[in-house]
Amino acid sequence: MKGPVPGLYRRLWPVRSAGSWAVETSDRLPVVTTRDGYADRRPSSPNSNGRHAVNLGTLLNAPDLGLELRVGTDVADRPITRVFTATLRDPRRFLTGGELVLSGMEWWPKPEDSDAFVAGLAQAGVTALGAGTAEAGGILPQHVVDACERHKLPLLVVPVHISFATISERVILGLAAERATPNLDRHRRLVAAVTSGGGLSALVGAGATEVGADCWVISAAGRVVEGTDELRDVPALVKHALRSERMPVVAGGFSVYATTTKQRPLGWFLVVAGDHRTWPTERQEVAAEFATLVELERSRLDEARRIENRAAQPLLRLVLSEQATPNEIQSRLSATELDGTEIVTVSASGTAASVLDDLLSAFDGPALVGTVDDEVFGLLGTPHPIAADLKDMVRTMQPALGRGGLVLGLGRCPDATGLRAAVLQARYARKLAERSPGRVAVMAGDEVASHLLLLAAVPDELRRSFRNQIIGPLSAYDETHKSELTRTLRVFLEHSGSWTQAAAELHVHVNTLRYRITRITELTGRDPGRFGDRVDLYLALADESEHRPP
Repeated sequence: MKGPVPGLYRRLWPVRSAGSWAVETSDRLPVVTTRDGYADRRPSSPNSNGRHAVNLGTLLNAPDLGLELRVGTDVADRPITRVFTATLRDPRRFLTGGELVLSGMEWWPKPEDSDAFVAGLAQAGVTALGAGTAEAGGILPQHVVDACERHKLPLLVVPVHISFATISERVILGLAAERATPNLDRHRRLVAAVTSGGGLSALVGAGATEVGADCWVISAAGRVVEGTDELRDVPALVKHALRSERMPVVAGGFSVYATTTKQRPLGWFLVVAGDHRTWPTERQEVAAEFATLVELERSRLDEARRIENRAAQPLLRLVLSEQATPNEIQSRLSATELDGTEIVTVSASGTAASVLDDLLSAFDGPALVGTVDDEVFGLLGTPHPIAADLKDMVRTMQPALGRGGLVLGLGRCPDATGLRAAVLQARYARKLAERSPGRVAVMAGDEVASHLLLLAAVPDELRRSFRNQIIGPLSAYDETHKSELTRTLRVFLEHSGSWTQAAAELHVHVNTLRYRITRITELTGRDPGRFGDRVDLYLALADESEHRPP
């Protein structure tokens, strides 16, 4: 398994530990109104709650960031106590005040959308909104500016070449620089592991040294993303973490820390050997800061995956186009790392893009995830089967999926020539899986009978019309006369038209079976003894079985 790919948005949460440089408390900061009318939260450094902050002016004056203040004056000394990267329409439940909120254009297509979004941020007491325009061609809609002016919320424009991860890193490391405690040297070494470019592996190694215990980073899907040693029974640790209202939690001799509180299916957890409740305060603080830095490292991986996935949507649109030729698909595929590999295709609902991205990152091989018309598709280059592993991971994260659940369909192709067929196979497998009981399901196309995949490709209305036309009269007759003609037909076809075998299973005389089959022929207009009619009846019954309530 390779390194992780996190989802579409992340929040760099403060650590809940007294005296920490990024501590969050239940007390609200006092609100002061500046002379331009902008609500302000002005802590000292640190404030009375132990909370440190980076001023907005620190970012505005950084020439390498190139941030432009479009709304607000005399706001340079407004404090930023954390960074929140949002793609939710209403992120207020995750805000505590003092945040720099970073968001793209995805939730602001209309003036009323901008107004609702900005009003929620102002109500939550955030410090400023940073608007990213990379996905909108560098254009900031005027209605976003108007909404910020109306609600007195400072607005920064993020240049198209600056990533949210870069800004997040600048803030969190700036907060770290203000901190002065007996753990300062330890903290500097942890930060150095982050800034050295060694990645998550270097950070986990440094964290284990500073905490003095083996450490692991695990995901909500039950996989070890990085660790210093073998870790057993990861699903049990995930189960404790997902069901705990407060973190860290002690489970099986390990302390489990949350690295983010956002989107529980995408959660990563820091696992440290030992019971944190018995540790000195300094050691607890180091472990908590370590968890925060894990999320910072993850945000970097996020940004890299977001850039990689830009190639997914145009490729998928081409694949799904009926006019695309194999040569055109091959040409587009050649520009990706998937070229020359066997490809597993995955279909999911339109809300599961970040979850699917994170799941596919567990496997060796290049991966792309994109959304086309409210349907998510993943492409993974690997010759190995992944269905069993995917089922295990989805089963582990099930407690975090909520009411929506997660349903995945899988297909496979050897190269670009079969990519369209494999994508469609994944789609139809998902449609079949959606009819199964339960909120969580993973179904591979090669696990499903070919005729069911064929039926899944037919529009629902046409399938329903076909089913009602063929066996509708049988269902109506059975309901009226309390008979078993539909069951009789199903048993007869399952035994390939054998009179003796079918009669034995139904516990009736062969003559009784012949009478029932005659009645079925009269009602449906189709003779189960003829091959063509038998196919029609079999397909109608198969589709009817898929639609019967569990």
